[in-house]
Amino acid sequence: MPARLLVLRLCCLALLPIRPAQAADAPYTADWDSLVKHGEPEWFDQAKFGIYFHWSAFSVPAFHNEWYSRNMYVKGSKDHKHHLATYGPLDKSGYKDFIPKFTAEKFDADAWADLFVRAGARFAGPVAEHADGFALWPTKLSRYNAAQMGPRRDLVGELEKAIRKRGLKFIATFHHQWLWGWYPTWDKGVDAGDPRYAGLYGPNAGGPNSFRYDKPDPAPTPAFCAAWEGKVREVVEAYKPDLIWFDSRLCIIPEPYRQRMAAHYYNQARRWGRDVVITAKKIEIPRGAAIEDLERGRMDKITPFKWLNDDSIDWKSWCHTEPAYVKSPDTLVDELVDIVSKNGNLLLNITPRPDGTIPQPVVDALLEMGKWLGVNGEAIYATKPFRVFGEGPTQIKGGHFTEDPNKKMTAQDIRFTVKGDALYAVLLDWPGRQAVIKTLGRSACPVQGEIESISLLGGPGRLAFTRDDDALTVTLPDNKPCDHAFVLKITGLKELAWQP
Repeated sequence: MPARLLVLRLCCLALLPIRPAQAADAPYTADWDSLVKHGEPEWFDQAKFGIYFHWSAFSVPAFHNEWYSRNMYVKGSKDHKHHLATYGPLDKSGYKDFIPKFTAEKFDADAWADLFVRAGARFAGPVAEHADGFALWPTKLSRYNAAQMGPRRDLVGELEKAIRKRGLKFIATFHHQWLWGWYPTWDKGVDAGDPRYAGLYGPNAGGPNSFRYDKPDPAPTPAFCAAWEGKVREVVEAYKPDLIWFDSRLCIIPEPYRQRMAAHYYNQARRWGRDVVITAKKIEIPRGAAIEDLERGRMDKITPFKWLNDDSIDWKSWCHTEPAYVKSPDTLVDELVDIVSKNGNLLLNITPRPDGTIPQPVVDALLEMGKWLGVNGEAIYATKPFRVFGEGPTQIKGGHFTEDPNKKMTAQDIRFTVKGDALYAVLLDWPGRQAVIKTLGRSACPVQGEIESISLLGGPGRLAFTRDDDALTVTLPDNKPCDHAFVLKITGLKELAWQP
């Protein structure tokens, strides 16, 4: 079906109510009351750790961050100044001109998927389309896609096959609602204002107020919203993702489009026989219909609902830049443990180069995470929160954008998880010969029972311990079994799992 006809059809659908009789085999209808009954799949609760990646033409300039595609047009910004000095005026050299340099000539989907497995991830996939308007699959809705330009390959399709072949769940993420007002499509002095390139830069959005976060003026047109929905449908139907993730600013897409998108995805998954889930930010799709995602942030307590933290392996960017600021494995392991202790999952972004290679510092950090999980994954995968998430002096602030590069966990910072009859106490640094756990002292302990045994994952046999009213004190071996964080497996206590 031609792209214009598909958009027209979706625009017409937006005006029609969806009745149950329209799809007798579709248990979900396009309304929140129906969609919030979906819940979360068991695999997501058990998986805990996933990987995705911002990879597009914005990887070519490798400057500042993934918002370069927008900020290069913002007069006075450092991106704008850099672009003029490096590439020339924006009527001659715009964002579109980076696409031929986004070649992916060294990209090997199998090698990437192998790395994800070695890192310990249980789900993975690409940013299918970022705010820049360049799709990584052969969309029928725009010629600006990786199959027709740049790499001239179906990057989403290659990754889907490689990731599934290794037993991981496949995910796809979407940011393309941000395209409305992202570029100055009203400015005839730059290439983004040339209607010949509207397939990349989007339609004329009328002026800078169109980029307001939640109340753009003017609001997105029905054609724009239909194209937004149409692209999600294409990926859902072509690649059957186990999870679709949405960036913020979904609020500018009217509810009927969001509701119809979610109902279509969940009904399709029923036909495939798969348990799938949506994640979104700021409750722009209600809990139950989607899992809440926090960007570069986390919860400060255990929640009765599953949640997701999407974070980048780079402190300052979501895409490849030079220089890069890659987080240490110690920081990443501590983050994962803290998130899991509070009923969350981590989706970690990595930063490939435009040629399809992954920078060695990123590879090294991922392999260190995998090495740690190889010893201690028993305390992470398929676990539940304990009655309390942990103890220690380091305070974690809840919410979006709350990470702090200056905070380092200490040996007194401890996090708990539960699996079956075992309680895991994760020491976020090595305390020396003794670990002191105040939460498990007889007076403070939130559960009943007598401790029968304590062992150190990766270590030799049972450990000696004492327990009084104030604390549980465990004698540790001379040698550490791993780096970064250290897990005590404790048995004998009863009714361990947190209850809402």
